[in-house]
Amino acid sequence: MVLYEEDPKDLQIPDLRLTQLRFLASIGDEKAKQELLSVIEERNMAPFYLSLCEQFKWPINQDLLTKMQAANETRLIELQKILEDAETNLGDNEVREACLARAQFFSEIGHKAQAIKAYRITADKTVPLGQRMDVVFALIRIGLFFDDVDLIRRNIEKAQHMIEEGGDWDRRNRLKVYEAVYSMSLRQFRKGAGLFLETLSTFTSTELFDYQTFIFYTVITSIISLPRPQLKEKVVDSPDILSVIHMMPHLQSLLNSFYKSEYREFFIALAEICDQMRTNRLLAQHVNYFCREMRIRAYSQLLESYRSVQLELMAKQFGVSSAFLDRELSRFIASGRLHCKIDKVAGIVETTRPDSKNALYQSTIKQGDHLLNRIQKLSRVINI
Repeated sequence: MVLYEEDPKDLQIPDLRLTQLRFLASIGDEKAKQELLSVIEERNMAPFYLSLCEQFKWPINQDLLTKMQAANETRLIELQKILEDAETNLGDNEVREACLARAQFFSEIGHKAQAIKAYRITADKTVPLGQRMDVVFALIRIGLFFDDVDLIRRNIEKAQHMIEEGGDWDRRNRLKVYEAVYSMSLRQFRKGAGLFLETLSTFTSTELFDYQTFIFYTVITSIISLPRPQLKEKVVDSPDILSVIHMMPHLQSLLNSFYKSEYREFFIALAEICDQMRTNRLLAQHVNYFCREMRIRAYSQLLESYRSVQLELMAKQFGVSSAFLDRELSRFIASGRLHCKIDKVAGIVETTRPDSKNALYQSTIKQGDHLLNRIQKLSRVINI
C-alpha cells in the first residue's frame, strides 16, 4: 500500500540541512560556512548565494556567480521546453509534472519568490487531495527554509482544512510534526510537546530532521511544559524515548535528574543543554527563556515538598553558593514566579501557598471592571 504519492526525494527539496549550516555560519562557524558554500557551488544555488552575501555582507565571487547563473539558465530552458511539449502533445498529468519540476528547481536553488509562484501554479493544475497537500507541505518547507513565519502559518492552516476533507494517515502525522516545529519556534512549548508526543511512534518526517533530533525536541518541549505525572508517563518511561536518549547523555541527565530531584546534577546538565541549544537554529532564540523557566521549575519542585528549608542546605542541593541562591530566589519572588519568602535572619526559605480562591476573586473583579468600562464606552458611542 502506497502511503503517499510524492517521491521521498521530493521531500528533501529544499534541503533544510542547509538552514542549520547557514545559522552556524551566522554565529561565526568558519567550517559550516565553507561547507555551505561548497554545497551552493555543487548545486548551482545562485539565488541562495546572492541572498546569503546580502544577509551576511560576504564579498560576491563574480566568476562563481556567473557560472552558477549560466547553469541555472540552461536548466530552466530545458524545463520550459518540457512544459511546452507537455502542453502541446501530452495530457494534464504530464503538464502538472512539468510544472512541479519547475517549482522544485526554483526551490532547490533557493529562489523563494519563483518557487512559491511555481508551486501555486502546480496546485491549480492538481486534482487529487493528496497531491495538493504535498504542494502545501512543500510551501511549508520553503517557509522553514527562509524563516518566513507567515508563509508557514498560512499553509499549515490550509493543510489543516485539507486534512478535514479526508487526508490519509501519513499526511496527518506529517502535518502534526510540521505544526509542532512551528509551535516550538514560536515558544508554544506545551502545544509543541503534545504534537511531538502524538507522533512519537509514527515519526516519518525525516525531511525536517533525523529521529535523534526529533527526540531531542520532544524532550526539551516536554520537560519545560508537562506536569510531573505526565512527564513520567509520556517521557521518562517512554520506550521510544528510552531507545534513543542514551545516545544523548546530557539530555538524559537533564531529564532524569529533574524528575528524580537530583538538583546538583540537574544544574550541570542544564548548562550543557543550553550550550547545545545555542547552536540549534530553532532553539537558539529561546535559550535564556528555557534556562530561566527550568530553574524556576526546579526551585518550585523542591519548595513544594517543604513548609520551610534552610537556605544554605538548599544551596548545597543545587551546588551553588547561598549568595547566588538568595539573589535568584529574591528575583523570582519579586516577579511573582515563586511562592515563598526568605527569612534572612533565620536563614530559611518559607513556602507560601497561593490562595487560589482569593486569586480567582481578584481576577473576576478585574475582568468585571474591564467589561463595565467597555460597556460604558459602547453606550457613549450609541448615544452619540
